[in-house]
Amino acid sequence: MKIAKTIAEMKELRRQMPQKVGFVPTMGYLHEGHITLVRLAKSENGAAVVSIFVNPTQFGPKEDFEKYPRNTERDIAMLSAVGTDVVFMPEPKEMYPPKFNSWVTVEGITERLEGASRPGHFRGVTTVVNKLFNIVEPTKAYFGQKDAQQALVIQKMVADLNMNLQVVVVPTVREPDGLAMSSRNIYLSTEERRGAPVLWKSLELAQKLWNNGQRNGEQIRREMIDLIEDEPLARIDYVSVADTESLHELKEMKRPPLVSLAVWFGKTRLIDNKVLEDPA
Repeated sequence: MKIAKTIAEMKELRRQMPQKVGFVPTMGYLHEGHITLVRLAKSENGAAVVSIFVNPTQFGPKEDFEKYPRNTERDIAMLSAVGTDVVFMPEPKEMYPPKFNSWVTVEGITERLEGASRPGHFRGVTTVVNKLFNIVEPTKAYFGQKDAQQALVIQKMVADLNMNLQVVVVPTVREPDGLAMSSRNIYLSTEERRGAPVLWKSLELAQKLWNNGQRNGEQIRREMIDLIEDEPLARIDYVSVADTESLHELKEMKRPPLVSLAVWFGKTRLIDNKVLEDPA
């Protein structure tokens, strides 16, 4: 496994790699969700590239950029163990040199949900991912369904800008109690960790309501909120029942929606989602 720390090094390594390359962009502090993406990237392509870059431009002024968990040595060991070919680990000044002033913005779907709660977040995401795509030149790029809106935004950017790659969205990897794997889970206290699976329970409730014929989006939202509010440590940011493409909130539904939520536990903000499925 090779490590590139500059854009020039990464581009030189790319020239030496097979035509088909799978790419997994990460902010490090890896877990089994990331590793699942890497395994798939490796199996579907001639080689796998992983980036580790805590992107400062997608963090708001009151968010946790400085405190975001980092453990590069462990990350490298995990990536080596699954056969990663190249790890790209640039410094912020490498990605955003002095006088950097070009930004990629996807409008519309970035203005709701995470975009409403975290102004400017998606501008940072789309800009850095666009740069990473240009540097790595992947055939396929892999993203987790846990960040459903992010995946949708990246897919929109790739389509609108005619990028020559395929975006692959992989199902969320969960802990045994249903909590979606996330680097931020480490922030949770013992009591908060015990309460956090209420996110998954609320998504399961939405699926049960859908299976039982409920097609009123507001009613599904209301019952999910009631369940989450029964957990004393949970503080809701939003609960959404939205169209899977536009992310507009739905009142009456004819097809399965995307149900998503963001909930605070103390100082830790967790997100999760599920595209409801029609019963078999």
